[in-house]
Amino acid sequence: MPRIPIGATIEAFIDFLVSNFSFLTIAFTRVMEKVISFLEAGLLFLPPWLFIVIAAGLAFWLTKKRGIALFTLFGLLLIWNMGLWVATVSTITLVLIATLTALCIGVPIGIIAALNTGINKVVQPILDVMQTMPAFVYLIPAIPFFGLGKVAAIFATVIFSMPPAIRLTCLGIQQVPRELVECADAFGSNKWQKLFKLQLPLATPTIMAGVNQTVMLALSMVVIAAMIGARGLGGEVWRAIQRLQMGSGFEAGLGIVVVAIILDRVLQQVGTKKR
Repeated sequence: MPRIPIGATIEAFIDFLVSNFSFLTIAFTRVMEKVISFLEAGLLFLPPWLFIVIAAGLAFWLTKKRGIALFTLFGLLLIWNMGLWVATVSTITLVLIATLTALCIGVPIGIIAALNTGINKVVQPILDVMQTMPAFVYLIPAIPFFGLGKVAAIFATVIFSMPPAIRLTCLGIQQVPRELVECADAFGSNKWQKLFKLQLPLATPTIMAGVNQTVMLALSMVVIAAMIGARGLGGEVWRAIQRLQMGSGFEAGLGIVVVAIILDRVLQQVGTKKR
C-alpha cells in the first residue's frame, strides 16, 4: 500500500512559505522583539516591591477578595526572594503578548463561527485538531519562520492557546436564548445591534471562561517554549533539567505555579462578576 506523503507535503508547504514570505517574518520579528523589549523594560523599571504592591492592589480591586490579594502579595514576594524576579517578568510579558494576540484573533473568529453555520462546520474540526495536537509540535514550524527566541515562542503560544477563545466565544453566543434574539428582531434591531447590545453582553461569562483557559494554555506553552529560547521561568526549569539541579528546578516550577494560580483566581472572579 503506497504511503500518503502527509509529512512531505507539510514540509514542502512550510519551505515554500519560508522561501517566499521570509521578508514578512523578518519584519514581524524585528517589530515584535522591540515590543517585547519595551514591555519588559517597562515592567522591570518598577522596583519589585512596588510592582508587587500594585499587583496585589489590582487583584483586590478586580476580585474584592482579601485572600486572593494576600496570596498575590506573598506569592510574588516569594518569587522575588527566590531570585526569580527577572525570569518571572519575562514570562508575564510573553504570556501577556501571546494572550492578547490570541484573543484579538480568536474572539472575532468565534463570533463569525457563531453567526455563520457554514463557517462553524469548518472551524470546529480545525479546533479539534489544534486542541489534540501535542504542544511540542507547534514548536516545529515556529523555528523556520522566526528562528530561535521569544518571537518564535509567542508564535507557537498563540497557535496553541487560541482554540478555547474561539470555541467558548462561539458557544457563549450560541447559548443566548432564542426568545431574546427573536424579541430583538421584533423591535427592528439589525445584526450589529443584536451582537453588541444583546449577544455579547449575555455571552460575556462564557467568553471570560475562554479568556481564562487561553491564559492558562499560554502560560503552559511559554514554559515548553523555553526549549527554543523563550527564557523566563521555563528557561530556569529547562536549565535545571540540563544540569540536574533539582532544587533550582523546583523553585522555578513553584514560581510558575504561583503566577498560574494568581491569574486563574483573578480571571475566575472577574468572569463570575460578569454573570
